[in-house]
Amino acid sequence: MSIEIKVPAFPESVTDGLLTSWHKKPGDSIAQGEVIADIETDKVVFEVPSLVEGIVEKILIDEGATVVGGQVIATIKEQTTSMAENKTSPVENKQTTLTKETAASDKALFVTPSANKLIKENNLDVAAIKASGKGGRVLKEDVLAFLQQAKQIKTKESVNGIELPNGQRPQKRVPMTRLRVRIAERLLQAQHTAAILTTFNEINMQPVMDLRKKYRDSFERKHGVRLGFMSFFVKAVVEALKQFPEVNASVDDNDIIYHGFFDIGIAVGSPRGLVVPILRDADQMSMPEIEQTINKFGELAKTGNLTLEQITGGTFSITNGGVFGSMLSTPILNPPQSAILGMHKIEQRPIAEQGEVVIRPMMYVALSYDHRIIDGREAVQFLVTVKDLLEDPARMLLDI
Repeated sequence: MSIEIKVPAFPESVTDGLLTSWHKKPGDSIAQGEVIADIETDKVVFEVPSLVEGIVEKILIDEGATVVGGQVIATIKEQTTSMAENKTSPVENKQTTLTKETAASDKALFVTPSANKLIKENNLDVAAIKASGKGGRVLKEDVLAFLQQAKQIKTKESVNGIELPNGQRPQKRVPMTRLRVRIAERLLQAQHTAAILTTFNEINMQPVMDLRKKYRDSFERKHGVRLGFMSFFVKAVVEALKQFPEVNASVDDNDIIYHGFFDIGIAVGSPRGLVVPILRDADQMSMPEIEQTINKFGELAKTGNLTLEQITGGTFSITNGGVFGSMLSTPILNPPQSAILGMHKIEQRPIAEQGEVVIRPMMYVALSYDHRIIDGREAVQFLVTVKDLLEDPARMLLDI
């Protein structure tokens, strides 16, 4: 019996997707629940599983084609246990046993679907890739590291003239991923539809750093996660948003929507581009919960496994260019949000304290906001509130 494999139903905000890769070809056997194809949308990558165990009968859509929800992309000839038993001879039983033994040994080197996709796309030998995952699992980042190493070697060869015949300079043209296209669209939308203005300030990070140093080890032992800067910033931002609700609002035509909840987006870099997973009801989260959730989002972003729910919505965003060495920047709004906070690199700089010049770890911060609904006074005071809370973190703990 032939079973149709269909594109999963997309959420309302997603109209179609790009079939980026097949994990199986006609004639291959496939287990129930095993991934047969990947479909990339402008938000996430969907893995399409097989509904039954059997043999891939037909592949109906080529890689690189656009598909819609419910579209049939393949058929699988279902293979039941009784059918297999009726058709199996003693010789075949022996071959099956050998095959199972081989498969068992192959399991020692498990490759995640996202890693397998890269391996196929680049025609790589999986045995040459160093696995860093638990139990010898080859992760996507392992493949990316292998490709980067190979690129460095190739670049060196090119400089020596091996890869550049006739003095030609290398270049290549590749289509944007759907996520990159969507990022470009949203950034242009923000620039064209919002009156974006940015205000700056600087924060003395010494009190936060002292607090982290004092409780870092005990925090990690108790909660199993490192105490980072982001949880402090999330807490400070939530308190500031409570005082200045315009910064947590959004524009809908000629209306202003004031949100009575605090869903904070945390910008995270991934191999596919920038994504912004959401801390839902961040005002109700403890600092350990914030750090644990951010760590989880980071791992999911690396492997491309963030769900649509995890990256949809948000009332305010935080982006940290400091992890890449940025000293100062003007972050762009993430529509329909009306404001975004940019963190930057901490640098030892001279400042004046009580009439004396001292050296302190300072961070520039930037607040970009939609001037249509947020006045300069509210924007500046919001940023000053964040600064005051971080320079005296006990105020957040005491709620003063």
